[in-house]
Amino acid sequence: MSPRTGLKISVILQAAEEIANAKGLGEVTLTSLAQKLGIRPPSLYNHIEGLNGLRKVMALDSLDQLEELLLVASKDQKEDVALVNMGKAYLSFARERPGLYEAMLYAPGAEDEELRHAGDGVNSLITSTIQKAFHLNNLEALHAARGFRSLLHGFASLEQQGSFGMMYEIEDSIEYNIEAFLAGLHAKNESKQVQADATL
Repeated sequence: MSPRTGLKISVILQAAEEIANAKGLGEVTLTSLAQKLGIRPPSLYNHIEGLNGLRKVMALDSLDQLEELLLVASKDQKEDVALVNMGKAYLSFARERPGLYEAMLYAPGAEDEELRHAGDGVNSLITSTIQKAFHLNNLEALHAARGFRSLLHGFASLEQQGSFGMMYEIEDSIEYNIEAFLAGLHAKNESKQVQADATL
């Protein structure tokens, strides 16, 4: 295969994501990537800072894609519907792009402002949607958003490992548990309001 000329980071990223989605993030190496692109591994250093640099770029792209999907899923939707749609979009992303989803979890260190900023975009979107839906204060919204993402990540990880072997529709389980989580927030909100009224 002849070497590629005019190679761009977008082309490298696409090739890396194709390998990751087909075979897993662990199979994305400079050697496998160079082979797919038809170049020699050292040529990649003209565009990325080694394997860690590649994984960072993949993580950034993954977070950007996920944030866009969540925005589309929740646009013009109200309260619970927006969150149910966001949950389904999150899980569809993990299912359809498993290697890229795995790359999203890459964390080189707390000092990496670029990655932290990208992650804040997803976190802020989920947190603000929950806060508006349930009229929570900042701390309550943060706790709820962490719980929501933990629920989604648990489903995504178990499904990728093939752990859902029973003859029941996974989509039904996902919707049931998201709605149960939101019902819990509603109940907690109502209890808080009753306590507030009792002090008046």
